[in-house]
Amino acid sequence: MPDADALSQDARLLGDAVRDGGALAMSFLRRDIRKWTKPDGSQVTEADLAVNDLLADRLRSARPGYGWLSEETPDSSERLARERLWIVDPIDGTSDFAQGGSDWCIAVALVAHGQPIAAAVYCPVHDEFYSALQGRGASVNGKALSVADDSTLQGASIMGNRKSLGGLIGAGIDARSRATLPLQLRLSHVAAGRLHGAVSIGQRNDWDLAAGDLLVREAGGQVTDTYGEAYVYNRPQTWQQGLVAAGAKRHAAIMQALRTT
Repeated sequence: MPDADALSQDARLLGDAVRDGGALAMSFLRRDIRKWTKPDGSQVTEADLAVNDLLADRLRSARPGYGWLSEETPDSSERLARERLWIVDPIDGTSDFAQGGSDWCIAVALVAHGQPIAAAVYCPVHDEFYSALQGRGASVNGKALSVADDSTLQGASIMGNRKSLGGLIGAGIDARSRATLPLQLRLSHVAAGRLHGAVSIGQRNDWDLAAGDLLVREAGGQVTDTYGEAYVYNRPQTWQQGLVAAGAKRHAAIMQALRTT
């Protein structure tokens, strides 16, 4: 486990930066937002870039020895040599943000030796600030989080993409729309017990997962890829193979259902 004092200092730095990033993003909602499509087909706005710049200035300048991986910054192999790494999604849920919606967030994790050790997910419109520290639990606005768990999938509220939900319908789940929430908020809601699970099949980017990964695990849940393997971050590829997140018993039930479909 990292030094407790150093981790607390990193967590304060992280929390302050993410809150300020949320305030900056909110300021763009009061005016027309410039937006365009990236080469990979995803949408980006001027707010994404502005928040990315703010986070980079605050976090990288304060911790020059840490690596950096962000959706809105060209990747560099230099990060692979760093023991610690910021993994950043300046705005997760850009499409909803660009339409003036409320289901978007700023998400940042600090990773050490491939595992997240501190995380912050901030949903400014709802003023919900999720945070987690390795070994110290997870909270939202200071209230401790705990996953909802059960060994059955019958009636469980599971959110995921179409392919993954299709494999679980036969188990009797309450399937939730794949487009309702971005991945970081899905994971946050699993940690808070608002959702019973989140699933996704296909490659999912590290910046969409790392912060929420720690939230769920520190709230007593389990997060793996669709093969049941725990994530390892700061690898040459910046993605993981799918997502299964839930309480431990429900995670096992989801994995079993996915294997039999």
